Amino acid sequence: MSSRDLSPRRLATAAWALRLQFFVTGALFATWGVHVPTVKAHYGLGEQSLAIAMLASGVGALLALTQAGRVIARFGPRGVAAVTGVLCATGVSLLIVPNVYVGLVLLLMLFGATGSLFDVAINAEATEIEHRAGRPLMSGFHAMFSLGGMVGAGFGSLLPWLGWSAQTHLWVACGAGIAIILGASVAMLEMRAEPGDKQPLSLPRGVLALIGTLAALGLIAEGAMYDWSVLFMKQERASDASVSALGYASFSLAMALGRFGGDWVRARVAPVPLMVASGLLAAAGMSIALLVPPAGAGLLGFALVGLGLSNVVPVLFSAASKVPGVSPAHGIAAVSSVGYLGMMAGPPLIGMIAEHSSLTIGLSCVVFFALIMAMAAQRALGSTRSRVAGPAAAD
Repeated sequence: MSSRDLSPRRLATAAWALRLQFFVTGALFATWGVHVPTVKAHYGLGEQSLAIAMLASGVGALLALTQAGRVIARFGPRGVAAVTGVLCATGVSLLIVPNVYVGLVLLLMLFGATGSLFDVAINAEATEIEHRAGRPLMSGFHAMFSLGGMVGAGFGSLLPWLGWSAQTHLWVACGAGIAIILGASVAMLEMRAEPGDKQPLSLPRGVLALIGTLAALGLIAEGAMYDWSVLFMKQERASDASVSALGYASFSLAMALGRFGGDWVRARVAPVPLMVASGLLAAAGMSIALLVPPAGAGLLGFALVGLGLSNVVPVLFSAASKVPGVSPAHGIAAVSSVGYLGMMAGPPLIGMIAEHSSLTIGLSCVVFFALIMAMAAQRALGSTRSRVAGPAAAD
């Protein structure tokens, strides 16, 4: 894909529009995360049944990713973001409308499919803007996702004081999300397709497969925070609804702060040591949250996990977008497909372990996967540093 010639002002406008898209995506994911206990209670589910419903979201995402490159090539990131963003927000608003389990499964499948297409579309545009700006910007875009998650979770923690019902919160979040998505879509770039972009996604091989493996490991940990952090604080630490929501908020705040400084870090630290440090810090933070009983320790631990994971996805998506012979949308979709396999398998695995033991034991998987991510960094990125790392290679 390429875009038309742009003035600096037009590029800056498009960049801010894209930041808003990342922000609203994070807020929508946080809204789902805050209401996992609500959904569990509404449908009368155990951890295993809830995990299976979450699996539907991953299946929807994976199916959508097989066509992401083709769809984005045909309609452009701007059009895809507008349509899928609206559908994603609508799916969130309807989470507790059905009274039957199959309704939840279908809604989560819609949420996963539209959310993944929206994600690839805005990341494809992010790589184009980063390329045209000539400097690292990807971490800053993803920081807005984390900031949106923090705001969404923080707002959820205020519900008892606002006196709102869960459904009122979902309707408000949906309305605000749709307004931002449509407004920001108008200011996004118009990117035209090139002939090579029309091929459907194939299974990633070589460099993309290795990068995708790291993405899977990081997204398992990140997905666990989205889906289980609030429930962990409520069930395992006996926290009230407000404190439980702050578990997700602390994770998102730390991730946002790490990403706002991430472009500066990426310009000075090579991908391999950055990945190693990220995995070790995430493992340490999760260990604190699981092993130290006070609720405050859980909030601190989740914050360290967020800081540790903050630059994993920006580094990997930026690398995937620069693999020779592969368009940015296809590179990101290929890595995302492997990453979503991890995100798809991770939360249900944690839920099934929790069903037969405890959520604390289930979330210990995050420690294990974060350590593997640190150990696998050299193999996945070491041989590709000079080709895809950009300025971060000069350390």
